[in-house]
Amino acid sequence: MKKYTLAVVSVLTLLLTSCMATKDKSAGNLFDTTWELEYISGPRIAFNGLYPNKKPQLTFDQKETRVFGNNGCNGYSAPYTLKGKSLTFGEAGPTTMMYCDGGGEQEFMKQIKQITSYSIDKDGKLNLINGDIPVMRFKKVAKQ
Repeated sequence: MKKYTLAVVSVLTLLLTSCMATKDKSAGNLFDTTWELEYISGPRIAFNGLYPNKKPQLTFDQKETRVFGNNGCNGYSAPYTLKGKSLTFGEAGPTTMMYCDGGGEQEFMKQIKQITSYSIDKDGKLNLINGDIPVMRFKKVAKQ
C-alpha cells in the first residue's frame, strides 16, 4: 500500500509541476505578426501630425534576428537582440530617403535605439520599454 501511495503522490507531483511550469509564450507572440505603432511618448506634436500618411510598422524575423518595416515614411531593417524580456535594436541598414512630412520618422528612429525590453499586455499590445517606461505601443495588424 505504501508503494502504491508513493507512486500516486509522485505522479500527481509531476503532473502539478508540469502544469505550473509555464513557458514564456509571449516571445512567440512577437513573431508572425506585423505591428503598427499607435502611441509614442515624447513629442509634443499630435500622433496623427507626426505620421500623417502612414504609421510605423515592425515585423520580427526570428530566423534572421532582424526587424523590418517602415518608420512612418521610409523602409528600414535592423538587427535585434532578444533575451527573455530584454530587447535591443541595432543600427538600421540603408533605407530609401524620401522626404517625410510630420517629423515622426526621426522620432521613431531615436526612440527605437533606446529600447531595453518589451512586454505584451493583456490586450495583445506590444509595448517597447526604455528602462521601466513604456515609450511605444503597437497593435497587431496582420499575420505573415
